[in-house]
Amino acid sequence: MAGIYIHIPFCRKACHYCNFHFSTSFSQRDRVLNAIRKEIETTPPNFNIHETIDTIYFGGGTPSLLTEAELLMLMDALKRFKIKTDAEITLEANPDDIQPHQLEPWLRAGINRLSVGIQSFDESELKWMNRSHTAAQSLNALKEITAAGFTNYSADLIYGSPLSSHASLKHHLAVLLDAGVPHLSCYALTVEPQTVLDYKIQAAQNSAPDPEVQWEHFNMIREVLGHAGYEHYEISNFALPGMRSVHNSSYWKGAPYMGYGPSAHSYNGIDVRNWNVSNNIEYTKLMEAGLPAGSGETLTHNQRMNERIMISLRTMEGIDLIAFEQAFGAAATDLLIQRSVIYCTRGELVHDQNTLRLSDSGKFLADGIAAGLFV
Repeated sequence: MAGIYIHIPFCRKACHYCNFHFSTSFSQRDRVLNAIRKEIETTPPNFNIHETIDTIYFGGGTPSLLTEAELLMLMDALKRFKIKTDAEITLEANPDDIQPHQLEPWLRAGINRLSVGIQSFDESELKWMNRSHTAAQSLNALKEITAAGFTNYSADLIYGSPLSSHASLKHHLAVLLDAGVPHLSCYALTVEPQTVLDYKIQAAQNSAPDPEVQWEHFNMIREVLGHAGYEHYEISNFALPGMRSVHNSSYWKGAPYMGYGPSAHSYNGIDVRNWNVSNNIEYTKLMEAGLPAGSGETLTHNQRMNERIMISLRTMEGIDLIAFEQAFGAAATDLLIQRSVIYCTRGELVHDQNTLRLSDSGKFLADGIAAGLFV
């Protein structure tokens, strides 16, 4: 099992995460896309070239800004790989880009899953988060997706912002459930350093998120979606039966994947990670010169163990202790179990036969618990 991630670095306006603008001339835009195509066609993957590709993910940036010709060009470059006939092929999209004239070309190009950045249905909250779309556009997007024939799609929801209330969160969930969205990714609002939001909070222009409110919202989401039949299969992800994200699940299982484009990451499934430079112009120049576009690292034994602990704990299945022992030895497994006792005593971890998994009360504390288990 292997996957491919393609990072499309186009945005409509300047932001702290992207230095390439949609308004930039199409000649420069073409240079970036041709560089991505060249990387796909010429860079040796970190897995066997004959291995079957189960998933392809167009992320961003904003891949929904791609024209049909641009998308088909990248899909054509991917033909060097052995792609599974029913591979999950996902494209991230903003609600304001989802129109009938866009959806049909995506289907023709082979896209069979969408990931839509809804975030909120509250206008003031969307403006506070500096989102370009409106609540009305989000509602229309959900209707257009199903009308076009997409049955596999996901919606992102942000909870725990200073403008969010229990009532507004219930409303957001009710709208998504009424629309029949098969997969939901729910993220607590975080404030990244040196972002616009961080500067505004530091200047007392915006309020910081309240961790207690976020905890309450997290529990509300679990309860509402659980009653609606969604499985909470990963800390931030909920799916109706059979609708899990195959691509993201491969990350959590430690499967190999290849990343293409500025800032894209790759992993060989064992011990090597690579990443491309994040600057779009530098990336393009390197690819045009036939030079490597990034660097990498070989993970140490302990890094591999800690990563297995971290990603496994995020899933509902938890850490498979038998597989852990086979990979890292009995001594490491004994130490892991020993360190888990305090969290089991608190009711935050469950040691169930040959697994260690988070309890409901431990899920919101996943990162801290994982750090406490690191060897």
